[in-house]
Amino acid sequence: MFLVIIFSLSAFLAVAGALSVTFSKNLIHACVYLLFSLVGVAGLYLTLGAEFVAATQLVVYVGGVVVLLLFAIMLTGGTNLHHVTSRFGLESTPLMGNLRTYLMGVVTAVLLVVVLCNVLQGSMTGALVSENKFSSTVEQIGVKLLTDHILAFEISSVLLLGALVGAAIIARPHRSSESEN
Repeated sequence: MFLVIIFSLSAFLAVAGALSVTFSKNLIHACVYLLFSLVGVAGLYLTLGAEFVAATQLVVYVGGVVVLLLFAIMLTGGTNLHHVTSRFGLESTPLMGNLRTYLMGVVTAVLLVVVLCNVLQGSMTGALVSENKFSSTVEQIGVKLLTDHILAFEISSVLLLGALVGAAIIARPHRSSESEN
């Protein structure tokens, strides 16, 4: 029963976040809604027993892509923030949300509290999640990566190193022929 509730809340969070991204006119709000949607997808992965994929979803997409989008929007001035003027004519901090934003935050907080309560209850009784009949995938993925698929693992590390070197070459300043003389 617990997994059905968590699955339903995660699915609602993912779908509601995706629809909010689609209909949002503010880029900052769209990034926050995307964050909610990606956290909902990670919750779906957890309920399906794919802990490694859920952790990867949180680290790569939530931790990387959304933060990168927010930094890009903030550094380029990609949105017009409406400043609120106080009684004394000074500009105060712009408003950062609306009813939908707060509603999504409440749903996320409730989902987080329910999951944490179940994890704490499971750790007190000795089992992480008593209803979960799936085995942990993290150990299986680690064994497969370092035994059967070691060549693909090493090739991907060389590919990532090449991407890093290419990014460094592209980012360095170009020397003109006039400055060399």
